[in-house]
Amino acid sequence: MSTLPFSQACENNREPILAVLREAFADRTAVLEIGAGTGQHATAFAPAMPWLRWQPTEHPDALAVLEPRCRACPAPNLEAPRALDVCDRPWPVPVPDGVFTANTLHIMPWAATEALFEALAGAAAGTLLAVYGPFNYGGRYTSESNAQFDQWLAARSPHSAIRDFEAVDRVAVGAGFALAADHAMPANNRLLLWRRG
Repeated sequence: MSTLPFSQACENNREPILAVLREAFADRTAVLEIGAGTGQHATAFAPAMPWLRWQPTEHPDALAVLEPRCRACPAPNLEAPRALDVCDRPWPVPVPDGVFTANTLHIMPWAATEALFEALAGAAAGTLLAVYGPFNYGGRYTSESNAQFDQWLAARSPHSAIRDFEAVDRVAVGAGFALAADHAMPANNRLLLWRRG
C-alpha cells in the first residue's frame, strides 16, 4: 500500500485552525480551498463541518499530490479536487461564500497574491476569506523562528517571503474586503479573516 503525501505542519496546525473555522464558517454553505497541498486540511475539515461543501484546489503542477488523499476520504461533502492557478482568468471554479487558504501567500510570488485578491473582488458581498500562515507586522518579524524561516524561503525561491500584514490588508481592502478578525495561532502563525463588504 502506497503512503499518502504528508505534511507534518498540516498535522500540527489542523486542530487549532479547525477550532476557529468551525465558528467562522458556521453560517457558510460552501468553501473553496486554495492551495490544498496534501489534502490533510480538506479531508479533516470536510467531515468536521458536514454542513459545508468543501472544494479543494491546487496549482495544476501540484494537483497529483492533492488527489490521492481526497480520493481516499469518504466524506460526502468533499468535492473532487480541481486545478486552479490563481493567476488564470476566469477561474475554473465558482467562488462560494467561504474561501480558505493555508501556507500559500509566503510561497507564491507577490504578483500571485495580488491576482488572488483581484479574482476575489468579483465575489458576492459577505464572502468570508480565511488565510492561515506567518505574517510580519509593522515590517518586523513576530519571532526569531519566523526570521529564520524567511531566510530559508529566500534561499529556496526569490519569489517566496513572509508577507507584511499591512501590504496584504491593503490588497484585500482594494478588493472590497475588510478585516474581520486576526487570530494568534501556534508556531507564530496567524489566522486572518476578511469579509467582503
